[in-house]
Amino acid sequence: MKIFCVGRNYIEHAKELKNEIPEEPVIFIKPKSALLQSNTPFYYPEFSNELNYEVELVLRISKNGKYIQPHHANKYYNAITAGIDFTARDVQNELKKKGLPWEKAKAWDNSTVIGSWIDLTPELLKKPVQFSLSLNGETVQKGNSKEMIFSFDKIIAHISQYFSLNIGDLVFTGTPAGVGECVVGDVLKGFVEDKEMFEVEVK
Repeated sequence: MKIFCVGRNYIEHAKELKNEIPEEPVIFIKPKSALLQSNTPFYYPEFSNELNYEVELVLRISKNGKYIQPHHANKYYNAITAGIDFTARDVQNELKKKGLPWEKAKAWDNSTVIGSWIDLTPELLKKPVQFSLSLNGETVQKGNSKEMIFSFDKIIAHISQYFSLNIGDLVFTGTPAGVGECVVGDVLKGFVEDKEMFEVEVK
């Protein structure tokens, strides 16, 4: 199982981190060990002093594929949820200054949260998907799939030009504006529309 992530897929998020607006999807990969398993506590990483939350819509790949065309891409995923791409922002900033990869800031063990799955139907795919994140009961991020620079299908097609997609792979489709810091004791809840998808406490 592979975890594909898309960076800078919302214009306002790219601006808040002072990044350029990308001309094609920015892709990075996390290992399977980055996924926080059910009933496993999430611990603040000991190597960071600035842990950020980033809520995202996540797609579940349901069909093996390679060199997928955008107009066929919706046949390759069958479920959606909300998830968190936790980021050690201080570590990432130092890596970026040196022009180095981000994995130490993004892909450490248990750095990735996913919620329960919603099966995707043709009706659901016809309308934009809204999602959000609350921190200690207060909404801190809101997003809508129509605001993405690159759509679900364009993301899937782009990834498949470089990597084989396999059943069970996950695709994090980017975070909207509003990312911020969390500390030990914080409780984060992710929602798709009005449905709670996950709850995680920082320990």
